[in-house]
Amino acid sequence: MLFNSISFVLFLPTVFFIHWLLVRQSQKSQNIVLLLASYFFYGSWDWRFLGLIIFSSFVDFSIGKRIYQEQNQKKRKNWLLTSILTNLLLLVFFKYYNFFADSFYELFQLFGITVSPFTLKILLPVGISFYTFQTMSYTIDIYRGKMKPTNSALAFFTFVGFFPQLVAGPIERAADLVPQFLRKRAFSYKNGVSGVRLILWGLFKKSSGCRHPSFACQLCLRKS
Repeated sequence: MLFNSISFVLFLPTVFFIHWLLVRQSQKSQNIVLLLASYFFYGSWDWRFLGLIIFSSFVDFSIGKRIYQEQNQKKRKNWLLTSILTNLLLLVFFKYYNFFADSFYELFQLFGITVSPFTLKILLPVGISFYTFQTMSYTIDIYRGKMKPTNSALAFFTFVGFFPQLVAGPIERAADLVPQFLRKRAFSYKNGVSGVRLILWGLFKKSSGCRHPSFACQLCLRKS
């Protein structure tokens, strides 16, 4: 589901109205709507990778608590390394496995050694770079004492899967975004209008092929 597709044009207003109109009295309900919508959005690319983002979220949600509760500095560092290595191994495996497998196969062929192709033709999960670095930012911020771990798995999983920035960024630090899922949110007409303007401006730039920052597109203005 692309941001400039007809399906997203139908998807976004639906989520918007359900979030603000039907569940506006409950912060927990708002997060449930956002989490389900985010998983639906991500699953529309390939539902098989939903397990991967859920696994990554669970690992760092659990490790974050371990780091905070542990008093021994060496053990805290080991938990942090576990988080970092788990995420990086997932990232490297899915991004580079096919490249290295094909390279080794071709190298053996050059020396006349016959081997069967062992590439699994692994597909690259959409947005894996974004959400792996986001979950790592959570454990890193806890380790550095910049935030406490959240007791709400719902809020954390929503932070990791939040669909507006899941597949295109930006990478948000947990200390900035997680607290926003822990408090009740009230609708702001001013922010709503500003958001619609930014969306329309972004769609215009996308259709015109502009690559300049939305806040300073002077080159495009000069051309028009």
